[in-house]
Amino acid sequence: MSDYPQSDDFLLSLSRDFREALRHSIYLVRRLDADGELSAAQLSTLKMLLDSAEAGTEAGGVRVGEIARNLGVKVPSATEQIIKLERAGLVRREADPADSRAVRVRLTPEGYAAVESANTRRNAVMAGILDSLTDQERQALAAAIPVIGKINETLQP
Repeated sequence: MSDYPQSDDFLLSLSRDFREALRHSIYLVRRLDADGELSAAQLSTLKMLLDSAEAGTEAGGVRVGEIARNLGVKVPSATEQIIKLERAGLVRREADPADSRAVRVRLTPEGYAAVESANTRRNAVMAGILDSLTDQERQALAAAIPVIGKINETLQP
């Protein structure tokens, strides 16, 4: 039996609608900080590094290959973003102590500040958008967040 119930029309329809909603949400999130100095991909990279630091990863930092995988790009594209962030003083690259061929990327104090600043701007814009919803719509959104979190956890390596 397949892990994906192909014959269940409801699940297929729900899947399609959910993916479309996520796609449009990604566009929205990218526009939240359109006036910022960093691109959406650069902010995503910085946020990924922040999440890794907060999770206290054993070796510290994130390998370039993992950054590329999470961004949905090839390693050379991720490396290009990392080089730009490094030149801006927001990240630093270090040799991976577990694998001399690999590189790990860490946030600098300036990188932490850039993420915090972008989060503050994005949260303010999003709060304005959410303010246009009814109380019932905001409650429905709040109830959906744990479900979305559970879906996201299935994608974690």
